[in-house]
Amino acid sequence: MQKGNDVMNRKQIKVLIGNDTAELGVRIAAKLREAGLYAYTRPKDADVIFDCIKKEYPDIVLIDVSSEDYDVAAFIQKTSELTSNKTKFIVISPEADRFRECRTFKNGTSYYITNAFEINELCPIVMLAAEEIRNAQSVDMEIIVTDIIRRFRVPAHIKGYHYLRTAILEVLEDASLLDLITKNLYPLVAAQYNTTASRVERAIRKAIETAWNRADIDFLNSFFGYSVNISQGKPTNAELISLIADKIKLHHEGMLNEINLEDYVQHRY
Repeated sequence: MQKGNDVMNRKQIKVLIGNDTAELGVRIAAKLREAGLYAYTRPKDADVIFDCIKKEYPDIVLIDVSSEDYDVAAFIQKTSELTSNKTKFIVISPEADRFRECRTFKNGTSYYITNAFEINELCPIVMLAAEEIRNAQSVDMEIIVTDIIRRFRVPAHIKGYHYLRTAILEVLEDASLLDLITKNLYPLVAAQYNTTASRVERAIRKAIETAWNRADIDFLNSFFGYSVNISQGKPTNAELISLIADKIKLHHEGMLNEINLEDYVQHRY
């Protein structure tokens, strides 16, 4: 299975460029947009950039220190505290400065580039940072899905546990799989475990039955709210997979950048 999911891939990586000049910032933004990133510029002003990070939580921040009006190392440390170290910082400097470079790396910089560069050379570095973000998010998503299934009290030793987790991750990657769950989703999961679609369907159904018989009612109510009537019995395979995927998407797209993973799994559910 492709680890992670296109919840992240379809959600464009957001790149804040701390330079809005036509000769640099605007040109960089245009190149990054061509590469499929959501890139935008802001003035080369520490207060403005800090305010944008605080409000918008960009995934990547390019800081141009060619006219230094702030201590970039201290600035990165301060902003990293806002984003739980999830934002990647790329510093563009007019000249090599080993002391400043070491300080910025110590405080959270991902890449430090001198201004003697071509914009075409910068874009692959930004794309590499974006791929690192996607990979990290994919790992986080697997942890989140696993934690939710565990909280549903699905026994980890049964096959349905693994099939259910894989099915949720696949639906997060492609929600259309639920449109024809028997023809699309079950065969996709089955192929990854060298089994049949019918066995996947039965194993997931059995896992849900087991979980419902030993469920923590308070958790079910807090997780589903009014979307499921717990007293009417267990949901179908498609209903449970869809509900969990929708719940994760809702929180991921709107809130995951603002909270750390531990808070997400311990307090959101």
